[in-house]
Amino acid sequence: MWQHARRRNPTVRLGIDFGTTRTVVACCDRGNYPVISFQDAAGDTVDFYPSVAAERQGELRFGFDALAVASDPEWTVLRSFKRVLSGPRASPDFEVEIGSTKLRVLDLLTLFLRSLRDAVLQRSNRPKKTDDDGRLICVVATPANAHGTQRFVTLDAFRRAGFEVIALLNEPSAAGFEYTHRHRSTITSKREHIIVYDLGGGTFDASLVHMTGRSHDAVATAGLNHLGGDDFDDALVARALEAAKLEREDLPARALAALADQCREAKERLNPNSRRIVIDLEACLGELAPAHEVTISASDFYDRCVPLVEATITAMQPVIARLDAGAGEALADIAGIYVVGGASSLPVVARTLRERFGRRVHRSPYPSAAIAMGLAIAVDEDAGFELSDRLSRHFGVFRESSGGDEVVFDPIFDREARVPSSQEAPVVSRRVYRAAHNVGRYRFVECASLDRLGVPHGDITAFSEVVFPFDRKLRDRAAELAAVTVERMGGEGPLIEEQYAITPHGIVEVTITDVEAGYQRVYQVGA
Repeated sequence: MWQHARRRNPTVRLGIDFGTTRTVVACCDRGNYPVISFQDAAGDTVDFYPSVAAERQGELRFGFDALAVASDPEWTVLRSFKRVLSGPRASPDFEVEIGSTKLRVLDLLTLFLRSLRDAVLQRSNRPKKTDDDGRLICVVATPANAHGTQRFVTLDAFRRAGFEVIALLNEPSAAGFEYTHRHRSTITSKREHIIVYDLGGGTFDASLVHMTGRSHDAVATAGLNHLGGDDFDDALVARALEAAKLEREDLPARALAALADQCREAKERLNPNSRRIVIDLEACLGELAPAHEVTISASDFYDRCVPLVEATITAMQPVIARLDAGAGEALADIAGIYVVGGASSLPVVARTLRERFGRRVHRSPYPSAAIAMGLAIAVDEDAGFELSDRLSRHFGVFRESSGGDEVVFDPIFDREARVPSSQEAPVVSRRVYRAAHNVGRYRFVECASLDRLGVPHGDITAFSEVVFPFDRKLRDRAAELAAVTVERMGGEGPLIEEQYAITPHGIVEVTITDVEAGYQRVYQVGA
């Protein structure tokens, strides 16, 4: 269970929703949780910080400074770079290319978050304190379906950038805090559950949250790592190209990016009364534009979006099934389906959900800010909220069995394993055995589900292989272990203990020990 270690100091306390397209920051201010506003390059006030990078001949800019040079052809702009983290091959060393520069994704995120920290301290309306010491203590959100690498890189980048991260919370769990703060009267002894529907810029998450007083339990979570507002933007881009009788491959990358920006802005201006969408082709395509503009009916665009919304509803079925099967309530008896996330502002989202679920759908009045506000509530020492969060993905390891003749999957933690608070002991699982081979090769994976035979299924993330020397003669050759051929050892092998511990940040830490020799190595999965 996540809760506070109480302490008093003049530090600034923040909830940070690091989003695919926008990063939203809320602060804890004497029981209030306002969203921090920033000044953009033109001096205007904006309630988010753009998740954007730009490069020119090795020079990098971020946020509003990156947007200010987006139209300059000398600069290359990179948007939605957070999506790199959700890929199955993501690692801290995964290289991202932006213009003429290549850098590790960990370094890119650290530089972006450093710019965010500077903006919070120098270009925002955060509450100032006379004894402000410049420390920024924060709780940070990650997608509920985030794998270990995504969590590790997010945590490491925030810390390298100068933030003091006391917790990582799943995004829908944070939105649950905001729901309770805003709609406490809807939680009764007969209706203690809500489903959080979180459609962000790059991901979709759904969580079933059980609420009793100020205690929250994230009972079940499901989601899609590769569906969000960017995909709705792309649907409008595709419709605009059709209307203009253009093909993607006929346009240069910069023109396509400008068209995507135009479509994103047009999408965000839509409201329930909108009837048409006008795309200024000349402004984004220049001389390549076959006409000054194209007009698309809003209903036509919404029809193209419905399959995307239906995909989110399909993805949340495991959460609904868990409610009907084990939570003691039918779907009709929950307090509500709480709709949050910037992409949920699109009118077709609420309309489709209400057609399916009726009056139980409640849209946050601040869908883009609900998660950040919930995180700010979580970081408040005096709010008194407690959360039991879940791992949200199955974790295990592939091993050799039958004398090395076959490989089997050993599930270590299931997706509902509890993430401990910083004040609690880690959640631990152990394996003890006599080693039969000279080296152990551990192939750790996380997955969204297991099939009926217990084999990883669906969204699978494989981590870098860990190699441990069972043969004690190999322990001074650590750098060469990956090239060592696996062979059976003669006689009795060493007694090996594997300990798996879930940390308060939802990351699995593995400790492998030769019990008799006292030799031990520790690994953070995803690092």
